[in-house]
Amino acid sequence: MRSFKWNHKRVYTIYRELELNLQIKPCHRLVREKPLPLAVPVAMNQSWSMDFMHNQLSDGPSIRLFNVIDDFNREGLGIEVDFSLPSERVNRLLDRIIEWRGKPEPIRCDNGPEDISEVMLGWAAKRGIRTDFIQVSPSKKAHVERYNRTVRYDWLAHHLFETLDEIQDFATRWLGT
Repeated sequence: MRSFKWNHKRVYTIYRELELNLQIKPCHRLVREKPLPLAVPVAMNQSWSMDFMHNQLSDGPSIRLFNVIDDFNREGLGIEVDFSLPSERVNRLLDRIIEWRGKPEPIRCDNGPEDISEVMLGWAAKRGIRTDFIQVSPSKKAHVERYNRTVRYDWLAHHLFETLDEIQDFATRWLGT
């Protein structure tokens, strides 16, 4: 039996031959010259905020929650729960909320991949809704971050959920109270 000597150079050569040295693409973020001031709405439906949260089911799979609130009275307008929430799904939820609530002037969000997608930007432009991208800072999206904390500490952290339907039903009932 023949024995090979393995050193760091030999390992790196095989690593390159197997094409394991591919570069990972960096995330594309919007660059703004100056931050937008935190607008204080004076009436309902004047401005909405939206944000994503993460959690887990009792048996381990990660889930995402999408929250939409009215910035004036901090009222929760919708919560959507799933393993993945692509832009099309987000747009459907926003359409349902607009049907019964009317549309806001702007929707404030950070510049996450769902928020800056062509699908989301096209949806907003088609409906005449301005999308205000804020800098990723808790103080710039204080209303929705406070709401996320309320969701987490009022019911999400107190229960072990086994299915997505269970969480969605609980969230819908919680919004109704």
